[in-house]
Amino acid sequence: MLVLLLVVQVVYTILVEAGLQRNIISHYLFQRLILRGIVVTLELTVLAMIIGVALGIILAVMRISPNPVVSTVSWFYIWFFRGTPVLVQIFFWFNLNLVLPHITLGIAGTPFFWRGPGTNSLITPFLAAVLGLGLNEAAYMAEIVRAGIISVEQGQSEAAQALGMPRLLVMRRIVLPQAMRVIIPPTGNETISMLKTTSLAFVAAVPELFTRGEQISSANFDVVELIVVVSAWYLFMTSLLTVGQFYLERYFARGAQRELPATPIQRFRRMLFTFHAQPSTPTELVPPARVVPGSEHR
Repeated sequence: MLVLLLVVQVVYTILVEAGLQRNIISHYLFQRLILRGIVVTLELTVLAMIIGVALGIILAVMRISPNPVVSTVSWFYIWFFRGTPVLVQIFFWFNLNLVLPHITLGIAGTPFFWRGPGTNSLITPFLAAVLGLGLNEAAYMAEIVRAGIISVEQGQSEAAQALGMPRLLVMRRIVLPQAMRVIIPPTGNETISMLKTTSLAFVAAVPELFTRGEQISSANFDVVELIVVVSAWYLFMTSLLTVGQFYLERYFARGAQRELPATPIQRFRRMLFTFHAQPSTPTELVPPARVVPGSEHR
């Protein structure tokens, strides 16, 4: 009861006493620039996660490889990209032209030298944000995938290899399908986190949702109202991703649990139509069987 009163007080303070102009919030909630920013945010999220998941799987396989060179390269990548902030990485790709004006291949002064286009024309602000987000995410996804691979019993891989299956086929057909139930939950969390992390793309002047809100608020000085609008859209999109994550986890848990967890609709129906049964009376003790004299010697 105390928690409910506290929540009501917080909501009342924000909506009434804080002096928010609700008409401005409703006006900009579906404004054209805000909707365009949402599209850019979703594009950044999808592209960064595609890069992160694909590269993360490769790095995870390299990490557990018996080849020490391959394993070391993967370890160094994970160490470097997990050890530097994603904001710094986006800023680096956005300003790469300061130290590398042109993309070149080969050795200068030899016939095997190619001078490409300017870095600014090749790495746009949008691409700089995608590279910064995606390459950073790959380091985290590599550890998530590696944990899922390790969770599969090693005897299954040995049995598959004993049947003549190559190592990559064993990984693709035997290990990864079973590791998905361990990989999916943290991957869903990483996707939700990536959706919010795209707001850091403002440092590269990418017109995503947060940048659009900042541009509008700098023109009309309704800073808090635009923050509410941006936050409402982030909450809506993360809620949709949370629902999708639940059903995806439920799908991959079919072979690991005897009974699948109830869906939100099933829980709602159970709450409405399930009634508590009357407590049953304790059963009477069964009287001991009568023993016929002399039967115990038979």
